[in-house]
Amino acid sequence: MKIAAVELTGRGLTLEPFARAHYDGLAAIADDPNIWPYMGLDASGGGFDAWFAAAEAASASGGDVHFVARRNADGRLVGSSRYLNIFPEHKRLEIGNTWYAPDVWGSKVNPECKLLLLRHAFETLRLNRVEFRCDARNERSRAALHKLGAVEEGVLRRHMIVQHGYVRDSVQFGITRDDWPGVKAGLEARLAA
Repeated sequence: MKIAAVELTGRGLTLEPFARAHYDGLAAIADDPNIWPYMGLDASGGGFDAWFAAAEAASASGGDVHFVARRNADGRLVGSSRYLNIFPEHKRLEIGNTWYAPDVWGSKVNPECKLLLLRHAFETLRLNRVEFRCDARNERSRAALHKLGAVEEGVLRRHMIVQHGYVRDSVQFGITRDDWPGVKAGLEARLAA
């Protein structure tokens, strides 16, 4: 099974396959340092070119399937997310490297992005499992994953090195095919509210 980026359209948001044409729109929102403290790379303060080059390389190699989030109402790019750690032979992948413009935090952008990615993963790709990992220090992301309905499965101690040489612990979350109907209903209810 080959997993590729396809356009995924929802009521308020469209996820587009990552492309060079997205550079200006993403650069316009990426300079806020509040986005990056728990990410592997800080794209603010002149770091966006390095982030974009790394994203292009990961997408071109087929290692990541990268999406860019565009708000339907005004066409504005508001962030990005990826499928990564893809294991088709085990019917699983991770959703991660997700970031948004701070002015859409707490809005319907993240729930709709996750609904689109998860629906595609479980209903089109027929996967058995989707994973998420976040820095153990990132309380906002942990809370969002709990609210999503993902199950916190444990901590991967000293899992990876991030900015400034910090060795982070990563919290592992998962959603299985059995969990998906309940997670989907919860996300649809949040978006309808």
